[in-house]
Amino acid sequence: MERVRGIVKDYAWGSRTAIPALFDLGESAAPVAEVWLGTHSAGPAIIGDGMVYGRGADGSEQDLRSYVLADPEGALGPDVAQMGNTLPYLLKLIAPAKPLSLQVHPSREQAARRFDDEERAGIPLTAPTRSYLDRNHKPELLLALERFEAIAGFRAPRRVADVIADLPCTIAATLSMYLREDRSAAGVRRCFEYLLSEETRPSEDEVTALVEGCRARLESGSSPSLRADRIVSHLADHYPGDPGVVASLLLNPVTLQPGEALFVPAGTVHAYMSGVGVEIMANSDNVLRAGLTSKHIDVQELLATVDYIAAPPIRIAPEHISDVTRTFYAPVEDFELSVTDLWAWNQAHPLPGRGPRILLSLSGAIEVATNEQRITLNLGEAVFVRADEGNLQVKGVGTLIQADVP
Repeated sequence: MERVRGIVKDYAWGSRTAIPALFDLGESAAPVAEVWLGTHSAGPAIIGDGMVYGRGADGSEQDLRSYVLADPEGALGPDVAQMGNTLPYLLKLIAPAKPLSLQVHPSREQAARRFDDEERAGIPLTAPTRSYLDRNHKPELLLALERFEAIAGFRAPRRVADVIADLPCTIAATLSMYLREDRSAAGVRRCFEYLLSEETRPSEDEVTALVEGCRARLESGSSPSLRADRIVSHLADHYPGDPGVVASLLLNPVTLQPGEALFVPAGTVHAYMSGVGVEIMANSDNVLRAGLTSKHIDVQELLATVDYIAAPPIRIAPEHISDVTRTFYAPVEDFELSVTDLWAWNQAHPLPGRGPRILLSLSGAIEVATNEQRITLNLGEAVFVRADEGNLQVKGVGTLIQADVP
């Protein structure tokens, strides 16, 4: 087992207080949007003592990626090593203080093909116009630690029509016309493409007119969907004039209470808006954006990636593996996420899993033991467990997050 520290991503949408508060720390000078724990080349975790969020690397410490690459079969196990000589998952803490971009993630086949296209085109990985940063897909599961707000996946066409029906503006009239002509996924696709395509996207004034219509409905108490109109108003506060604000009316609102989880497969349009959570995803940083951001936007690539079939958000219920551990199984081979709640030092519990694993303490103090080694994880500390360590036992008082491979 090796203690590890995370890599902080200071994206502008991040909170200065939420993740530090998890670890009883004060406000950060810069946003702490995400903390990465994994082997992705854009931010591999650092081997060493300390909280996952705290001091940074000084350039002399070994990172987890190079550690795993030195002995992939021992660190990952033979089966996982065949998937690639790095961890197949990336574990994150995430804390948006303002909405993230309207985005979608590609399939594995699409990512591999388009990454190679950009490589052949000579676009540097660090270029702001680069869309694909690796060859992998990026399905993800979000576990809420605090109330978490998001939008994900398309509403049923009839529900979209109801939400926009009485808005007296050009955009609503156009969307209504498209849906009258076709109440299928094709009609929703036409609406989405109209809002985001360079040739047809509404002007800032037109977007503002729709936002004012939604706010007027809220004030008068006549809104057909309070949540939809509140989301439009909230997004407009941060991204005035952006057609992505209007696109939110096409999407399902999602509220996660602490302990609830949302799965986002490839092709699902989504945006996270507020809250604090643990994310686990395939080992990728491929994000295709179409709005609500100052980062690179690739509308055509996103539109070609989206799944337009209406479907409710995919909430994953945990399976209770033991008296203390529950596991969230996503329908992918890259990862699974477990939560273990411990209440006593006088009883050790087996920790289900086969490794390679990352364990993160969210509260209290927890002892992790193999046949050869014992490590105590205090609040905010993490450890990487090699696959060849074998079975684990844990005891203590606190909550433990485990990232693992199915």
